[in-house]
This record gives sequence, structure tokens and C-alpha cells, in this order.
Amino acid sequence: MSLYSIRDLEQLSGIKAHTLRIWEQRYNIINPKRSDTNIRYYDDIDLKLILNISLLKDRGFKISRIAEMTDAEIHKEIIKITEKSNNTNEQVQALTLAMIELDEQQFEKIIATHVIQQGFERTMMDIIYPFLIKIGVMWQTSAIHPAQEHFMSNLIRQKLIVAIDGQVLKPNPKASKFLLFLPEGELHELSLLFAQYLIKSRNHKTIYLGQSLPLQDLHEVFSVYQPECIITIATTHPSQSTIQAYINQLSQKFPQTKICLSGYQIIGQDLEIPDNCTLLYKMNDLIEFIDNMA
Repeated sequence: MSLYSIRDLEQLSGIKAHTLRIWEQRYNIINPKRSDTNIRYYDDIDLKLILNISLLKDRGFKISRIAEMTDAEIHKEIIKITEKSNNTNEQVQALTLAMIELDEQQFEKIIATHVIQQGFERTMMDIIYPFLIKIGVMWQTSAIHPAQEHFMSNLIRQKLIVAIDGQVLKPNPKASKFLLFLPEGELHELSLLFAQYLIKSRNHKTIYLGQSLPLQDLHEVFSVYQPECIITIATTHPSQSTIQAYINQLSQKFPQTKICLSGYQIIGQDLEIPDNCTLLYKMNDLIEFIDNMA
């Protein structure tokens, strides 16, 4: 069981710590525990309750009414909301709750409903990406433990692989060739997988080399495949001390090729970007880039 501070609850639910304290005092809605050193903390049960309250409150339920509801009544209302809602904030909150509870069935229900209504691409852009940004912050601040993050990442990865496999390329004489890879040591591939989906959905060709690829191996594949564009994403690797040299090396090895760069180690950093490289700040930038190549 994880332990949370009131600041963790604020970050996870979007409800201000000051408001949570008022609810504790006025409605006795949650009861913090205390450590041996008298420090207040909350557990998974408290977090689930606050996430549910946040969803109900966004749907117009007054806190005084929520305080009178039983756990069963709260659960019933939450199911109604998550099954019918088109509100992306509510869906992100529902995914957060599914992550905390390690509830694969709820994850499947949320994603399947939105895919039917909006399609896979919009589901990724409107729900999955905001959710990934949220859990990234939560992970960095230790508000969730790695198992919860891995649980959701693997479920999303499965969805991406199935969606990519379902793409059928039609004959396209104007199709461009893209080569996608992650730098050596880099393992975070969800964004790269989605990039492959976007490219294939627009009827272009891809070679997907995946995680942790040494530059020498990239060069050997490039010499055979001869792509018009290389895409890579650096989330944790290379390090800040070596990322500039890495970008320069990429640019020099493939001077006639368009290179798209993204990821935490690149975006927003004080780097010099060579002329044949393009920064992708968000997935919409990649979509625009693909469309312009066509």
C-alpha cells in the first residue's frame, strides 16, 4: 500500500490541499493517519475516495451530498460517469483511478468507449497523452510507485501494437520512408510507437527499430533502407551532458536526411539544432510534418 501526503492528493486529484483540509474538518470525509513522528499521511483508500469525489464534483454533485453517500452509491455514480462521459478531464481522472486500483477491466472500458466514439488517433491525442503527462509528473514526484506506472504503460503499449498491426498500407507511389528508433539506453517507446501508427495511418512506409539502438546499427540499417526521414525521441538518454554531441553526430552521419527530434532531453533545452534536424514539440507537429512531406 502506498502512502501519500496532502500535497500528493492535491496533485493527483486537482483539489487544493486547503479545500481537502476544510472537507476533513467540516464533513469528516477523509481521516488522515499519523506516523510515529506525528506526520499526517493518507493511503490508497483515501486516494481512491478523493479521485471519485473529484469526478462527482465536476459533474455537479455538492460536497455535502457526496459526504452523505455510501461507498456503494459513490461507485454506482462513478460507473455511470465513466461509461457515458465524453469529457476528457473526466476520462483522464478515471484512468488515474484505474491505475491506482490496477483495474485492467476499467481501463479497457474507458479506452474502448472512446475509440468507438472518436477513433484511435483522437483517443491517443485527447486522453492517453494527457494521462501520460500526468503520470509522468506523478512518477517524478513519487506520488505513484513504478509498478502502477508500468501497469498502465504496458496496457497502452498493447493497444498501440494492435492498432499498428491493424494498419493496411495501400499502394502509394508518393509514400515516404521513415526510420524510427530510440537512442542507446532509451527504453520509453510509447511516443515512438504512436509515431509509427500516425505514419502508417497516412499510408507511408516505416522501419521500426525500437529501443536502445547503437548508432552503428542505425547506420547499417540506413545504408540498406535509405529513408527520407529519421525519427528519434530522447526521454532519459542520452544525458544532458552528451545530448548535444549526440545530435551533432546524427546530423553529420546523415547530412542529406531529414531528422525529427523530440523528448524531454531535447525539447526546451538550450541546444543548437542542425539545419537538417526538426524539433517536434507535440504529436500535432509530427502530423503536420508528415502531411508536408506528402
